Amino acid sequence: MLVFWNEKLVLLAVPKTGTQAFERALGPRASIAITDPPELKHAPLYRYNRFFRPMFDKTGGADLELAAVIREPFSWLGSWYRYRQRLALDGLPVSTRGITYDAFLRASCRAAPPAFANVGSQAKFTEPRPNGTRVAHFFRYEDQDGYRAFLAERLGALPDIPRINVSPARDLSIAPETEALVRRVRAADFALWASIPVRGT
Repeated sequence: MLVFWNEKLVLLAVPKTGTQAFERALGPRASIAITDPPELKHAPLYRYNRFFRPMFDKTGGADLELAAVIREPFSWLGSWYRYRQRLALDGLPVSTRGITYDAFLRASCRAAPPAFANVGSQAKFTEPRPNGTRVAHFFRYEDQDGYRAFLAERLGALPDIPRINVSPARDLSIAPETEALVRRVRAADFALWASIPVRGT
């Protein structure tokens, strides 16, 4: 999470949406850069509302606007699957080594997913709160031009933002019935992504 106090902007760090690259490039310019632990770095909106917003409100930050990047759901799930293939996780419950992408997707659709498929939901991550706290600016991960143009407008000229932490390629083929299952169970994620306009060229 990056907080730009004077620019009245907070960038939520939705996992697997390229946040590490922006954190590295823009972190030195942020008023507050929360990089650890992951539970705070990747604080969903409900956690922001509970822990950060009251503190910011009391110190003159009641008008801070929230922004978040949302990735096409199959691309997002594929990134999680590939990320959890890395050797450092081998033998741990969160590892997807030896598990097909199809099996990973089906497991992620269970009411109580096993550890390797427990990745949450982008829609749930950014779900508006009853007190009115919400994300004011959504961007598609695939629309980097639109997102960078918005950041440049709010923050000024941006430094180079290279791609980092890219997971290796893997076979992401799935059965048609698995695709249908994911679209049904994760309908809110697909609806959120589809609702976001493409702003770049």
